[in-house]
Amino acid sequence: MNDYLSMFFGTPTELTVPTIAGALILSFLLSMIFAVVYQMTFRGFSYSRSYIHTMVLGSMVTCMLIMAVGSNLARGMGILGTLAIIRFRTPVRDPRDAMFLFACLGVGISCGSGMPKVAMTGTALINIVALILHWAPFASRREYEGLLRFSMKSNDKEAEKNIQDILVRYCDSFYMLGMRDAEQGESVELSYQLRLIDPSYQQDIISELKKSGLINDPVLMMQRTTVEL
Repeated sequence: MNDYLSMFFGTPTELTVPTIAGALILSFLLSMIFAVVYQMTFRGFSYSRSYIHTMVLGSMVTCMLIMAVGSNLARGMGILGTLAIIRFRTPVRDPRDAMFLFACLGVGISCGSGMPKVAMTGTALINIVALILHWAPFASRREYEGLLRFSMKSNDKEAEKNIQDILVRYCDSFYMLGMRDAEQGESVELSYQLRLIDPSYQQDIISELKKSGLINDPVLMMQRTTVEL
């Protein structure tokens, strides 16, 4: 009976203040590394300062909870029931953001359970891989990266030739998506998908189209890795 109770309630272990503070500080430092790497590799539109704070604080809170639970199963079930009451309704738009947050929680678990080597080794390797994936072209599909729209007079052979020359000069590849009549058939609106030879040519291609005087209202919309609606 005593063995069963000790298995359920755990063997009490005394944690000293320096041990607790050391685990929390290590969790803070390692999660800060994740936060810095996340900032360096962020490519979305809506950067959130509070999300960075959540990564760091979440790691420390997880570390504290793991130390509080220890090997006590009953205490762990009580904490789990308490956390179930709290509703976290903040959506994480990008799965990559969720992985960074999950990694910080893993750091807190490792530090709180007394495995600093696991926390430090995991932090180093995961962040190195995150930087490699950020800088390397792995898993990127760059078939078309922009949408060009403009209008011109109908059956204007000179304008058509001028457009082809400009697109060949600045684009690696391009494809006409559609054409529709405008102004009761006096002009046409064209849409092209294109991939620029160099991303810095965005302003140049618009300037060339306007300079020709044969094309009206050119608009270039560049695609991004993350689009939030």
